[in-house]
Amino acid sequence: MSDRTAGFIATVHPYDSLKRDELARVAGSFSRRSFAPGDPVYEFGDRLPGLYLIESGHVAVTDRNGDSVSQLGPRNSFGERGLLRDGVAVTSARALDAAEILMLPRAEVIRLISEHRAIARFFDRGRGPVDRGSDVARLKVGELLSGKPVSCPPETPIITAAQMMRDARISSLGITEGGRLIGLVTNRDMSNRVVAEGRDMRQPVREVMTPDPVTLAPTALGYDVLNIMLERKISHLPVVEDGRFTGMVSQTDLTRVQAISAAGLIREVALARDTADMARVTVRIPELLVQLVRARQRHEIVTRMITDIADAVTRRLLDLAVADLGPAPAPWLWAACGSQGRQEQTGVSDQDNCLILAPGADPAHPWFRDLAARVCDGLDACGYVHCPGDMMASNPRWRQPAPVWRAYFRDWIAHPSPEAQMLASVMFDLRAIGGEGALLDMLQRETLEAASRNSIFVAHMIANSLKHRPPLGLIGGFATIRSGEHRHHIDMKHNGVVPITDLGRCYALQGRIGSVNTRARLEDAEARGVISGTGARDLIAAYDMIQTVRLENQAHLVRAGRKPDNYLSPADLSDFERSHLRDAFVVVRGMQSAVGHGKGMLG
Repeated sequence: MSDRTAGFIATVHPYDSLKRDELARVAGSFSRRSFAPGDPVYEFGDRLPGLYLIESGHVAVTDRNGDSVSQLGPRNSFGERGLLRDGVAVTSARALDAAEILMLPRAEVIRLISEHRAIARFFDRGRGPVDRGSDVARLKVGELLSGKPVSCPPETPIITAAQMMRDARISSLGITEGGRLIGLVTNRDMSNRVVAEGRDMRQPVREVMTPDPVTLAPTALGYDVLNIMLERKISHLPVVEDGRFTGMVSQTDLTRVQAISAAGLIREVALARDTADMARVTVRIPELLVQLVRARQRHEIVTRMITDIADAVTRRLLDLAVADLGPAPAPWLWAACGSQGRQEQTGVSDQDNCLILAPGADPAHPWFRDLAARVCDGLDACGYVHCPGDMMASNPRWRQPAPVWRAYFRDWIAHPSPEAQMLASVMFDLRAIGGEGALLDMLQRETLEAASRNSIFVAHMIANSLKHRPPLGLIGGFATIRSGEHRHHIDMKHNGVVPITDLGRCYALQGRIGSVNTRARLEDAEARGVISGTGARDLIAAYDMIQTVRLENQAHLVRAGRKPDNYLSPADLSDFERSHLRDAFVVVRGMQSAVGHGKGMLG
């Protein structure tokens, strides 16, 4: 039997990478069993003896609820997810017709993974850990800190504060009151505000400090530091956790050239004189995408960097408009929604935004109308095309006082029509970009709590989230687009990423999770027990795989001289890539089934 088996597995990836002696050994470890139509191979929750490989015939795989996950044919493996997790099946498998199925014992699978890199890569359904090294862009801010924070009370004499900085060999000092940061003083402040102005060195340091400085949390990215420093032209950023001063990050802490090159685009945007200047920056975003993908940056870093450029463009357009229009008649907030709101923009993005005005403000006032028109048209000129659904602040419907916005959300929650579900899906991803952030904060908290308490609304949102299905076809293939310009392609946005984005939004509702970023929502959902740890890890790994392949495809299109889009031809992938991508889609479909049956977790 081993000769027959060896001849077969030699044509199946990843076994085709094995040398002859090892291939013979593995072939001898396989056992073969025949199944009649309808026979079960294993049931959900069964202890799995090993990995299954179809030699002939077809197998239907279903989830714990009996919903179809996939139909597999010859050369397809199955059962590995449960086998490599804890040895327990997370699906059920049944022969569709007469089938010959090989089984490789678990111990042999583990041995192969440990001894052969190609085998290990094949069964690693995520992209695996990335060695971050000293890449500042990917480090957490807390990891950039060294030593204890140095601070003093606001009543401290200036001369004492200067001596503290000299003795500690630091260029900035946190000013704290009751352990909470209230200000910041730097060497430049000592030079410009003390020495140059001839101040009495016995005055309290509060007289020369910068009050309420911009801060970051320890969990922020190192790239956030670069972004803020370059855009705001500052060289020190205090790190604060729950109001408590925990350290300082300075420009000297940041050395990664690659991150600076990305942040450099933001600096150019911040210095732009007009829309044309900004357009000359944003046209280079596809080049940045290629650079980041080539450097194997994780997808969440790539999309965050690209989104930060959109944020900087929006803020600069707001600044230029306000400079021309003069003081606003009332406080306002510009918010982004959609992929920009979630900080998940790629090489191709339109714009979704809105204006939230202070209570009592007139939304028809020419000032607000002109602000919205200038910024939306400016974004369009910079490549962020007008929203096809007109979900923009230039549309009077999406330029309203906060009480009107509250009424919008209350109505959507109370009457979850298809349009209401669509609008709520977009608006639950709101993120403040410019203006008075408080106008959004309270609205988001109130809306999230009200929506999560309304079980009918949550049920409708869950049903809405199941409309976009992963592109899984029969007999182990992909369901590609059948006609038109993108025939034989997969829509990696609507059938790849959107199903996971929708699931993340549902988990956020169920767990009252304030995060709007999809990956953060999935992580928070696991932490709060909305989904199981194994289900969350599987879904996050699937999301990582799908987003990574999507970005790699966009970078490939750019290198080929084409505009990036969301359409992928499976024929352009290797067997290895197709297998992993398909498994990621299987995980997503399983999680959709779990949510649809009200279980909310997988495995």
